[in-house]
Amino acid sequence: MKICFVLNDVATEKDGTSNALMQMAHQRGHEVYAMGVGDFNFHHDKPITINSTQPPKDTKTKSTKKFLEALQGPKAIKKQIDCTILDVLFIRNNPTEEEGRQWAEQAGVAFGRMIQQLDVLVLNDAYALSHAFIDKLYFEELPQEIKPASIITRDKDQLLDFWEKQNKKMVLKPLEGSGGQDVYLIDEHEKNTNQIIDHLSSQGYVIAQEFLPDVKDGDVRVLLLNGKIMERDGEKAIIRRVAGEGEFRSNFSLGATADSSELTPEMQRIVDLTAPKLIRDGLFFVGLDIVKDKLIEINVLSPGGMEHFKDIGLSPFTDYIIEAIERKVEYKNMYKGQLSNRTLATMD
Repeated sequence: MKICFVLNDVATEKDGTSNALMQMAHQRGHEVYAMGVGDFNFHHDKPITINSTQPPKDTKTKSTKKFLEALQGPKAIKKQIDCTILDVLFIRNNPTEEEGRQWAEQAGVAFGRMIQQLDVLVLNDAYALSHAFIDKLYFEELPQEIKPASIITRDKDQLLDFWEKQNKKMVLKPLEGSGGQDVYLIDEHEKNTNQIIDHLSSQGYVIAQEFLPDVKDGDVRVLLLNGKIMERDGEKAIIRRVAGEGEFRSNFSLGATADSSELTPEMQRIVDLTAPKLIRDGLFFVGLDIVKDKLIEINVLSPGGMEHFKDIGLSPFTDYIIEAIERKVEYKNMYKGQLSNRTLATMD
């Protein structure tokens, strides 16, 4: 198959989950294209084109690091392609990394919708991503049973009232963005509460969330495919992210370390209540961040962390994901327009 991965920027891509998926697709004999979110070209009289980058044709490596070096090296193949030659467009750009490039935050999803109309399989479903683009607002549509208490507002008085009701301990973060950035733990000792609220609300809506004491043990990322936990040979795609000393945020980008975790009944309950919505909406690959019995965040745009699986003895699972995409392309070709993109996106 011909598969194109939408990244923030090919030149700055790091050896993470997206690169591992590209390397595996290439290793399995597929024609892999990479592109930055700024590499779409709309034409009034012909299909959208893409300024693509491919690894050199002689690239044969099982090393994700060497694959990325080849993709970013001087021998990489640069060419403009018609998007309709693609079987799959996999949207993987991370809006939280687009500092100073506000235009790039929604571009991948917007062009993805147009390309989806041209009969290219888009993952995750681009219309579902449009709805779920603000991950944290989509998160609030899930059952309250599995979520911390929260409020989303730009009203300082309401935020302070929530803080009082939470015994003067809450987490504040922006509705858009994050990735661990501009996330604050506000307790009774915080002297700059008003300034922090003013800073966040000047940028948009603010989420105030119940502080969960169990976050001291880190959070658990559970990776779902087609609404199910990825599992093979008894191994499940679950990884605990443990924050560094003095830090309550468990983002790998902020120095968190990886640890193993078992699937608990509480985690399974969260998956069971979340999966029907993900399947209905066409969200193929999703990351759930869980603290004990509460879901604290859902990532529908660029779930990652798989590059740390090796640190805890887990299989990479990249072949598992590429195999799932191969099946979707086969179903699409066999049913010839009878199945919608949204249906195909979460079809097993």
